[in-house]
Amino acid sequence: MARSINRKMRHERLSQLIRQNPLLSDEELASTLDVSVSTVRLDRILLGVPELRERTRRMAEQATSKLRSLKQEEFIGDLLELEPNHWALSVLKTRQEMAFRHTEYIWDHYIYAQASSLAIAVVGADMVIVGSIRGRFKAPAKVGDVLMARAKVGVHKGNKYIVSVRTRVGEKEIFVGRYIVVALDSEAERKVRGERLDTGA
Repeated sequence: MARSINRKMRHERLSQLIRQNPLLSDEELASTLDVSVSTVRLDRILLGVPELRERTRRMAEQATSKLRSLKQEEFIGDLLELEPNHWALSVLKTRQEMAFRHTEYIWDHYIYAQASSLAIAVVGADMVIVGSIRGRFKAPAKVGDVLMARAKVGVHKGNKYIVSVRTRVGEKEIFVGRYIVVALDSEAERKVRGERLDTGA
Protein backbone atom coordinates (compact mmCIF):
# COMPACT_ATOMS: atom_id res chain seq x y z
CA MET A 1 0.00 0.00 0.00
CA ALA A 2 2.76 2.44 0.97
CA ARG A 3 4.58 1.61 -2.25
CA SER A 4 1.54 2.49 -4.40
CA ILE A 5 1.08 5.76 -2.49
CA ASN A 6 4.73 6.61 -3.06
CA ARG A 7 4.39 5.82 -6.76
CA LYS A 8 1.29 8.03 -7.04
CA MET A 9 3.09 10.91 -5.32
CA ARG A 10 6.13 10.40 -7.55
CA HIS A 11 3.94 10.44 -10.67
CA GLU A 12 2.31 13.69 -9.55
CA ARG A 13 5.71 15.23 -8.85
CA LEU A 14 7.09 14.01 -12.18
CA SER A 15 4.15 15.54 -14.06
CA GLN A 16 4.59 18.79 -12.15
CA LEU A 17 8.32 18.97 -12.90
CA ILE A 18 7.76 18.42 -16.62
CA ARG A 19 5.00 21.05 -16.71
CA GLN A 20 7.33 23.55 -15.03
CA ASN A 21 10.29 22.67 -17.24
CA PRO A 22 9.50 20.51 -20.28
CA LEU A 23 13.21 20.37 -21.16
CA LEU A 24 14.24 18.26 -18.18
CA SER A 25 16.05 15.09 -19.24
CA ASP A 26 15.38 11.69 -17.70
CA GLU A 27 18.71 12.01 -15.87
CA GLU A 28 17.75 15.37 -14.38
CA LEU A 29 14.32 14.08 -13.39
CA ALA A 30 15.88 11.01 -11.78
CA SER A 31 18.27 13.19 -9.79
CA THR A 32 15.47 15.50 -8.60
CA LEU A 33 13.17 12.62 -7.65
CA ASP A 34 16.04 10.58 -6.17
CA VAL A 35 15.21 7.50 -8.24
CA SER A 36 16.93 5.64 -11.06
CA VAL A 37 16.74 6.74 -14.69
CA SER A 38 14.98 3.47 -15.55
CA THR A 39 12.29 4.29 -12.95
CA VAL A 40 11.73 7.70 -14.58
CA ARG A 41 11.47 6.09 -18.03
CA LEU A 42 8.92 3.58 -16.76
CA ASP A 43 6.95 6.34 -15.02
CA ARG A 44 6.92 8.40 -18.22
CA ILE A 45 5.58 5.45 -20.20
CA LEU A 46 2.86 4.82 -17.62
CA LEU A 47 1.88 8.49 -17.68
CA GLY A 48 2.02 8.69 -21.48
CA VAL A 49 4.76 11.34 -21.42
CA PRO A 50 7.11 11.11 -24.43
CA GLU A 51 10.89 11.33 -24.18
CA LEU A 52 12.57 14.74 -24.22
CA ARG A 53 13.32 14.91 -27.96
CA GLU A 54 9.83 13.89 -29.00
CA ARG A 55 8.27 16.09 -26.32
CA THR A 56 10.20 19.11 -27.56
CA ARG A 57 9.35 18.41 -31.22
CA ARG A 58 5.62 18.07 -30.54
CA MET A 59 5.52 21.19 -28.39
CA ALA A 60 7.38 23.24 -31.00
CA GLU A 61 5.06 22.12 -33.81
CA GLN A 62 1.92 22.93 -31.82
CA ALA A 63 3.22 26.31 -30.66
CA THR A 64 4.49 27.37 -34.08
CA SER A 65 1.14 26.57 -35.69
CA LYS A 66 -0.44 29.30 -33.50
CA LEU A 67 2.24 31.92 -34.23
CA ARG A 68 0.88 34.98 -36.07
CA SER A 69 2.91 38.07 -35.21
CA LEU A 70 6.30 36.70 -36.28
CA LYS A 71 7.62 34.29 -38.85
CA GLN A 72 9.27 31.22 -37.35
CA GLU A 73 12.69 32.32 -38.63
CA GLU A 74 12.27 35.76 -36.98
CA PHE A 75 11.76 34.23 -33.56
CA ILE A 76 14.79 34.17 -31.25
CA GLY A 77 15.11 30.76 -29.61
CA ASP A 78 12.69 27.87 -29.92
CA LEU A 79 9.01 28.47 -29.25
CA LEU A 80 7.69 25.55 -27.18
CA GLU A 81 4.30 26.67 -25.92
CA LEU A 82 1.90 29.36 -27.06
CA GLU A 83 -1.58 30.24 -25.90
CA PRO A 84 -2.25 33.49 -27.81
CA ASN A 85 -3.06 36.50 -25.63
CA HIS A 86 -2.38 34.45 -22.49
CA TRP A 87 1.10 32.93 -22.14
CA ALA A 88 4.08 31.50 -24.03
CA LEU A 89 7.31 29.63 -23.39
CA SER A 90 10.58 29.55 -25.32
CA VAL A 91 14.09 28.22 -24.86
CA LEU A 92 17.42 29.44 -26.17
CA LYS A 93 20.44 27.15 -26.10
CA THR A 94 23.50 29.35 -25.79
CA ARG A 95 26.63 28.83 -27.89
CA GLN A 96 30.18 30.18 -27.85
CA GLU A 97 29.49 32.66 -30.67
CA MET A 98 26.92 34.38 -28.42
CA ALA A 99 29.56 35.20 -25.80
CA PHE A 100 31.64 38.31 -25.21
CA ARG A 101 34.99 37.82 -26.84
CA HIS A 102 37.41 35.68 -24.79
CA THR A 103 34.78 34.99 -22.10
CA GLU A 104 32.02 32.51 -21.26
CA TYR A 105 29.47 35.27 -20.64
CA ILE A 106 26.56 35.65 -23.06
CA TRP A 107 25.95 39.04 -24.66
CA ASP A 108 22.95 40.67 -23.00
CA HIS A 109 21.27 41.43 -26.34
CA TYR A 110 20.64 37.70 -26.93
CA ILE A 111 18.80 37.49 -23.61
CA TYR A 112 16.80 40.61 -24.43
CA ALA A 113 16.03 39.46 -28.00
CA GLN A 114 14.62 36.15 -26.78
CA ALA A 115 12.37 37.92 -24.27
CA SER A 116 11.32 40.61 -26.73
CA SER A 117 10.39 38.17 -29.50
CA LEU A 118 8.39 36.13 -26.97
CA ALA A 119 6.51 39.26 -25.83
CA ILE A 120 5.57 39.91 -29.46
CA ALA A 121 4.76 36.27 -30.25
CA VAL A 122 2.33 35.86 -27.35
CA VAL A 123 -0.07 38.41 -28.87
CA GLY A 124 -2.41 36.92 -31.44
CA ALA A 125 -2.26 39.58 -34.14
CA ASP A 126 -0.63 39.87 -37.55
CA MET A 127 1.55 42.87 -36.70
CA VAL A 128 2.83 43.57 -33.18
CA ILE A 129 5.49 46.03 -32.08
CA VAL A 130 7.10 46.86 -28.73
CA GLY A 131 5.87 50.19 -27.42
CA SER A 132 8.00 50.29 -24.29
CA ILE A 133 9.91 48.04 -21.91
CA ARG A 134 11.16 48.13 -18.37
CA GLY A 135 13.72 45.40 -17.94
CA ARG A 136 16.24 44.23 -15.39
CA PHE A 137 19.15 41.85 -15.80
CA LYS A 138 19.56 39.99 -12.52
CA ALA A 139 22.39 37.57 -13.30
CA PRO A 140 24.62 36.68 -16.25
CA ALA A 141 24.24 33.65 -18.51
CA LYS A 142 27.18 31.52 -19.63
CA VAL A 143 27.94 29.47 -22.72
CA GLY A 144 26.04 26.19 -22.58
CA ASP A 145 23.21 27.57 -20.44
CA VAL A 146 19.67 26.94 -21.61
CA LEU A 147 17.61 30.09 -21.23
CA MET A 148 13.95 29.42 -20.51
CA ALA A 149 11.69 32.45 -21.00
CA ARG A 150 8.03 32.59 -19.99
CA ALA A 151 5.69 35.34 -21.11
CA LYS A 152 2.37 36.15 -19.47
CA VAL A 153 -0.18 38.63 -20.76
CA GLY A 154 -1.62 40.86 -18.06
CA VAL A 155 -3.84 43.87 -18.68
CA HIS A 156 -5.19 44.21 -22.22
CA LYS A 157 -6.76 47.52 -23.20
CA GLY A 158 -7.71 48.16 -26.79
CA ASN A 159 -4.75 47.19 -28.94
CA LYS A 160 -2.21 47.46 -26.10
CA TYR A 161 -1.06 44.52 -24.01
CA ILE A 162 1.11 44.43 -20.91
CA VAL A 163 3.33 41.36 -21.13
CA SER A 164 5.70 40.21 -18.41
CA VAL A 165 8.62 38.00 -19.39
CA ARG A 166 10.84 36.13 -16.97
CA THR A 167 13.95 34.30 -18.10
CA ARG A 168 15.60 31.57 -16.04
CA VAL A 169 18.62 29.32 -16.18
CA GLY A 170 17.53 26.31 -14.18
CA GLU A 171 15.97 27.71 -11.00
CA LYS A 172 17.85 31.02 -11.23
CA GLU A 173 16.04 34.04 -12.64
CA ILE A 174 18.36 36.12 -14.82
CA PHE A 175 16.07 38.62 -16.56
CA VAL A 176 12.69 40.24 -15.89
CA GLY A 177 10.96 42.45 -18.42
CA ARG A 178 7.65 44.31 -18.46
CA TYR A 179 6.65 45.09 -22.02
CA ILE A 180 3.87 47.18 -23.47
CA VAL A 181 3.25 45.77 -26.93
CA VAL A 182 0.88 47.15 -29.52
CA ALA A 183 -1.15 45.17 -32.04
CA LEU A 184 -1.48 47.26 -35.19
CA ASP A 185 -4.47 47.28 -37.49
CA SER A 186 -3.91 47.16 -41.24
CA GLU A 187 -3.75 50.96 -41.63
CA ALA A 188 -1.26 51.42 -38.79
CA GLU A 189 0.73 48.47 -40.10
CA ARG A 190 1.08 50.10 -43.49
CA LYS A 191 2.28 53.31 -41.86
CA VAL A 192 4.93 51.38 -39.96
CA ARG A 193 6.03 49.70 -43.17
CA GLY A 194 6.21 53.08 -44.89
CA GLU A 195 3.56 52.31 -47.48
CA ARG A 196 1.30 55.01 -48.92
CA LEU A 197 -2.16 55.00 -47.41
CA ASP A 198 -3.67 56.92 -50.31
CA THR A 199 -3.67 54.55 -53.26
CA GLY A 200 -5.83 56.79 -55.43
CA ALA A 201 -4.51 58.77 -58.41
